[in-house]
Amino acid sequence: MFAVKTEKLTKYYGKSRGIVSLDLEVGRGEYFGFIGPNGAGKSTTIRSLLGLIRPTSGRASVLGLDVASDGVEIRKKVGYLPSEASLYRGMRVRDILKMSAELRGRDLSASSKRLCERLDLDPSKKVDELSFGNRKKVAIVCALQCDPEILILDEPTGGLDPLMQREFFEIVGELNKNGTTVFLSSHVLHEVQKNCARAAVIREGRIIACGSVEDLAKTRAKRVSVKGEIDLSSLGGIKDLKTDPDGASFLYGGGTDELIKALSAGKITDFTVTEPDLDEIFLHYYEKEEAVK
Repeated sequence: MFAVKTEKLTKYYGKSRGIVSLDLEVGRGEYFGFIGPNGAGKSTTIRSLLGLIRPTSGRASVLGLDVASDGVEIRKKVGYLPSEASLYRGMRVRDILKMSAELRGRDLSASSKRLCERLDLDPSKKVDELSFGNRKKVAIVCALQCDPEILILDEPTGGLDPLMQREFFEIVGELNKNGTTVFLSSHVLHEVQKNCARAAVIREGRIIACGSVEDLAKTRAKRVSVKGEIDLSSLGGIKDLKTDPDGASFLYGGGTDELIKALSAGKITDFTVTEPDLDEIFLHYYEKEEAVK
C-alpha cells in the first residue's frame, strides 16, 4: 500500500488552473520531495490530499484512505505543517500545543516538551509576543508531537534561522528513520537534494519529472569554471554564461573534445568541471518543458 497515490488528480478554481491530471505514488516510509516554484500547484495538491478541498476530477488516497470520503480519518494520521500557520491570539504556546493534542484525543505533553526544548521555544509565551519564526516553531511542534504516520510539510523552513532549520531537519530525519513517511513540498531545492530520496517536479499544475533525486540530477551538462581568457564562440551547448574580469562560468552540454580545444587555445590559469547542483537541474527541466510548448 502506498502512503500517497493520485490518479489523474485535477483541481480547477472556476476557470483557473490548480493542478491537472497528477499521477503520483509515494511509498510507505519514503522521504519524498515535491519541487516547484510558488504557484506551481504544490499547496493545492496538499490540500487535496488532506481533504481540505475537493478535487474537480481524478482520485487520490493517503495511507489507503480515499481523500474524498475519508478526510477525517486521514487527518488523524497526518502531521501537517502549512506554509503559513494561523494561531489563536491571546493563547499561550503550551495551551495551543495542548489543544492540538486533545483534538487527537491524546496526551502528548512529553513529546511537546521535548520538541520545545530542541527548538528553543518558550511554551509560557503568548502568541502575540512571538516573532514569525517562533510562531512557525509552534506549528512545527503541533505537526510533529503526535509522531504521525505521514508528515506533510509545505514550505516548512520559512522564518527559521539556519541553526533551527538544521535542527528541524534532524528531527524530521529521526521520524523518517522510525517509519514516518515524509512528503516535503518546497521551492528550496537544496533542502530536497539533501534530505529526499525521490522527488517530483511540478510546473503549472502538471508533473514534468519524477524519480530518484540522483537520477533527476543526472544530465549531460557540466558546470565549467575558467580562470583566464577563453574564446567561447566555437562552443555550442552553452547555457547560463556568467563572466567577470577573471574568467567565466557556464553550463556546457557539448562535446569534450571541443571543450578541450577551446581551453587549449586560450590563456587559462585554472579551470574546474563539476556536476551542476539541483537548482541548475531544476532550471534545465523547466527550460526543456518550455521548449516543448
